[in-house]
Amino acid sequence: MGVSLSKSRYTKGVQCPKMLWMDLHMPEQFDQSVMNEAVLKTGSEVGDVAMGYYGDYVEIPFDPSDWDGMIARTRELVSAGTPNVCEATFAYDGNLCMVDILRVVSDGVHIVEVKSSTHINDIYYHDMAYQTWVLMRCGLNVKSVSLMHLNNQYVRQGELDLQQLFVVEDCTDEVLAMQDEVGECIADLKSVAAQDGEPNVGIGLQCKNPYECGYRGWCWRHLPKPSVFDLNRIQMKKGFELLERGIVSFEDAAEAGVATNARQQVQIACDLEGAEEIIDREGVARFLDTLSFPLYFLDFETMQPAIPPFDGVRPYQQIPTQYSLHVLRSADAELEHFEFLADAHGDPRREVAEHLVADIPTGVCSLAYNMGFEKGRIRELADAFPDLATHLLDIADNMRDLLVPFSSGWYYAKAMGGSNSIKAVLPALFPDDPELDYHALEGVHNGSEAMNAFESMAGMSDEEVAVTREQLLRYCELDTLAMVKIWQKLVGAVG
Repeated sequence: MGVSLSKSRYTKGVQCPKMLWMDLHMPEQFDQSVMNEAVLKTGSEVGDVAMGYYGDYVEIPFDPSDWDGMIARTRELVSAGTPNVCEATFAYDGNLCMVDILRVVSDGVHIVEVKSSTHINDIYYHDMAYQTWVLMRCGLNVKSVSLMHLNNQYVRQGELDLQQLFVVEDCTDEVLAMQDEVGECIADLKSVAAQDGEPNVGIGLQCKNPYECGYRGWCWRHLPKPSVFDLNRIQMKKGFELLERGIVSFEDAAEAGVATNARQQVQIACDLEGAEEIIDREGVARFLDTLSFPLYFLDFETMQPAIPPFDGVRPYQQIPTQYSLHVLRSADAELEHFEFLADAHGDPRREVAEHLVADIPTGVCSLAYNMGFEKGRIRELADAFPDLATHLLDIADNMRDLLVPFSSGWYYAKAMGGSNSIKAVLPALFPDDPELDYHALEGVHNGSEAMNAFESMAGMSDEEVAVTREQLLRYCELDTLAMVKIWQKLVGAVG
């Protein structure tokens, strides 16, 4: 039986034909960690809201066990002149596609593809070109092709305004210009997908662009560990430029002198010298001198809904939902902990802001890890609540970044693997401390899970909410406890 294509398979093959082959022949090699359930959920939510953009519509119920029924129902609705058909389903010669919104007019149809992004990505043109190719061969007169995406300048006030929430961009000329290549691409992809042996496709920028490939571990297994791609903050394009020059290992990089920042130089030196860690004590000491007691260690958790749920919020705005705060009033003081977690049924921002100014006095030194995130959220709260702005901005202005000693290369442990993330730094500095093990937590182990858990609480029973709240609190608490431990480690490093 021949290989069938869908628009998702087609665009996957456009990115890399080997990816399509792996899906069909070696799916067990797929790394599920590249799949972000929150992104998939967001795409579904945005698609549901977008259906109402043009007014009344009829949606084709999704039933993967009855494609023929979905196609037949689509044909009926189009023949009847139904103005807006959502998830309109078509197939031609083993090529299946579902059109997000099909606008039916007397002399043809208009294709509207909906994306949850805030801009047009090149791969979207291939998506729309494939749909157009299929519909044309099903005998439809495609009059226009458009992409509908979110408008990141829209700020909600009152009821959702779909005409402002979405931007519709006409892509007809670009899509029609691609039609000749679509048929050739389909034939090539089906040929590659049907072959018995693994395609001879080298690694390249397509391994991460436009989407992270789940087969990267398989295709990259020939590279040494570490390789130049593990260098701190290296761009993928730069990594492949080095690879083309035969610079693959850290030893190669050292000989070629390609390290462009202090962090990369320390990383290479640590590996080649066989050292477990390299510490610039003067650099660490300079950083510690910028801090003063009392120290307030702060971490936010947020939600980031694509569809703004509250007034004054933009699409994908980070909305603080909770924070954890550890406080050291002096070097030998007992560690104190404060925390706040908002209710999941309303706008959490005011409560978060009020508790924050109650817990952090003005004029004190606060610490965050990668402070740009926390400072950004605090400034947004200040914009939203002018009566609290002076205090909130004081907190932001007096914040210091615990990331600096690591991003600057003053403290590097080989076990960090080139990453400055607190999730990499913490186990590298405290490899055997069960108290600091995120994997030992119940339910919530990372920021993405925390975001999903908070948003899910609105539909939970009271018992489930109680359990989830406790899991969220313990996760966020560990983030700031980790910061305290890291600060103590830095203090100990300079004696």
